[in-house]
This record gives sequence, C-alpha cells and structure tokens, in this order.
Amino acid sequence: MPAALALAAAASDYQSAKRKIDSIDSDGLKAGARVELTPRELNAYAEHELPAGVRNAQVQVSAPEIATGSALVDFGKLQRSLGYQPGWLLSRLLDGERPVSVTARVRSSGGQATVEVQSVQISGLRIDGATLDFLIRNVLLPLYPDAVVGRPFDLGHRIAKLDVQPRAVGVVIGR
Repeated sequence: MPAALALAAAASDYQSAKRKIDSIDSDGLKAGARVELTPRELNAYAEHELPAGVRNAQVQVSAPEIATGSALVDFGKLQRSLGYQPGWLLSRLLDGERPVSVTARVRSSGGQATVEVQSVQISGLRIDGATLDFLIRNVLLPLYPDAVVGRPFDLGHRIAKLDVQPRAVGVVIGR
C-alpha cells in the first residue's frame, strides 16, 4: 500500500509540474507572474521526461543558485537513443549504468540564464577544474553542439528570471 501511495503522489507531482510548464510554454501568463516548481514536482518531471539510458533522476537545490542533478546513466544506451552508434571499443567503455552527479550554478536575469558546471561525479570519481573544462570542450560540446555551458542563453517564453532556491524554483514571467 505505501508503494501505491508513493506512485500516486509522484504521478500527481508530475501532472502538477506538467501543467505549470505548459502554462509557461503557452506564453499566456501575465507579466510579473511567478510559477513555482517544488522539489517534488521537479523530481517527478525529471523522472518522467528522461531519455533512454537514464533513470532514477533527482534534482536538489542545496543553496540559492546551486543545483545538483543525479541519475543512473548508461552512456552507451543514451548515445544510441540519440542516434549515435558508438564503435566497438567505445561501446565497451560506455555501456553499463553508472551513478552520475552534476553540480552547477544557475544564474539568470533579463531573460537569460548562465549554467556554470562546478563539478561532475561519475562512479564516485569527482571531475572539476581544468579537467572538467577540458571534458566539456572536447567531449560534451562535440557530441552535443547545442549544449550551452558557461555562457548566457535566452530563456524564451517571456521568462525574465529563474529564481533557483532550495524550497522551490521560481519562474518569473516578464513583458
């Protein structure tokens, strides 16, 4: 019975988050409106919207502007789900689930946001500093050229600001 209640709560949290995100996407909210996504809603939404090869996603905001996302990731399966076919050797390196955690600072204002990755942890190995910068430039960006890391990008849908706080993430609508 407790498992059924947990599943029902997760479904309810997902539906709530989906309604809120759809209201933002519709561009129908008035200027100055604020939509708050709770940690439970963020986690339910993240879990429901995962690509193949990623499961058990969790988002945690530990301090203002600081968020950590974690999940179990099978990089080989993820690559194949995105249309990339890794070769034999790369498949041997990428296949299999690994715990992955990414901590980033999320700053925003004026309709733009900047995500600065502070550290990545894969199977307990922490990657940060110059090594992380190298991997972002030489692995992440070549594989995902649309990824925007460390530089401003437009939020769209008239979003003026993301207020990333431990209690909730606020989405503030502009003009």
